[in-house]
Amino acid sequence: MVSELAFPQLERAINPTHDIKLFAGRSNPKLAQEIADYLGTTIGPMVVKNFADGEIYVQVKESVRGDDVFIIQPLCNPVNENLMELLIIIDAFKRASAKTITAVIPYYGYARQDRKTSGREAITAKLVADLLTTAGTDRVLAMDLHTGQIQGFFNILVDHIFATPILVNYIKNLQINPEDMVAVSPDTGGVQRTRHFAKQIGCPLAIIDKRRDKHNEAIASHVIGDVKDKVCLMFDDMIDTAGTICEASKLLKREGAKDIYVCAAHPVFSGPAVERIAAAPIKECIVTNTIPLDMDKMPPNVKQLSIAPLLGQAISRIHDDESVSSLFGFEKDIQVS
Repeated sequence: MVSELAFPQLERAINPTHDIKLFAGRSNPKLAQEIADYLGTTIGPMVVKNFADGEIYVQVKESVRGDDVFIIQPLCNPVNENLMELLIIIDAFKRASAKTITAVIPYYGYARQDRKTSGREAITAKLVADLLTTAGTDRVLAMDLHTGQIQGFFNILVDHIFATPILVNYIKNLQINPEDMVAVSPDTGGVQRTRHFAKQIGCPLAIIDKRRDKHNEAIASHVIGDVKDKVCLMFDDMIDTAGTICEASKLLKREGAKDIYVCAAHPVFSGPAVERIAAAPIKECIVTNTIPLDMDKMPPNVKQLSIAPLLGQAISRIHDDESVSSLFGFEKDIQVS
């Protein structure tokens, strides 16, 4: 998969005096291979398999003593299996005397439970942070966390990067007049994120008032802002069951929107999501490959972009002790809420 945003190929080999070792779990091997290709390296050999009862077995097949190890493993469906697999892989590298262990988590599962909204609820985003730290992780590289404060749940280094350059570049390449566009936040919680996108594209902002009566069920009630005869660009961090974006797209159409584009970093696509997107008045649903998709089973209005060059650049900069934030230059303006 080729990214719509072209990063220059790295012009030098990985520093031979302080090796980088790239490894991958089983949750998204295609993305891991794209990152390895971009870095000009290979995925390290490792045995990862299940015993008959489901227990996970891991064995690293080469020496990593004194090396920087990067483990690529998004915590997507099946999230419990992939999380446990990542923890066991980290433990294997810790016991193999790796110098540093960086967990590259393009999609951070359990992130939505980041606070207590009712009595006697768990805060799983913090729990996962504690598990990763206890397993032996030295650093986490994450993309588009559901809420920015999750970085504070860790007592280790966290590099939080964004799919923003990939998505914005794709929208700009559509060559639509910014005066004919409006960036739409699908709910009040995503206003800061959408405001940033609107600033990058140079278009105004609108907000959809949404209420959620229960998990995975959202009702869009009305639009704050002018969307009549406009190309609407909805931005979110993830699409789960697609209830929010599909209801919002129907509301935008009723309000006179011309075309509707949806952009999201993480295509979780649970339950009826694919069928809903296919039936909704969405011209294009643009997502990244933080989570693998079988594109042969996707409707024609789903477009997937690769974030491998972005993650590859971040991994290279971490390895070389260079700035990761300078990849964006504008990430200081993003406040994910």
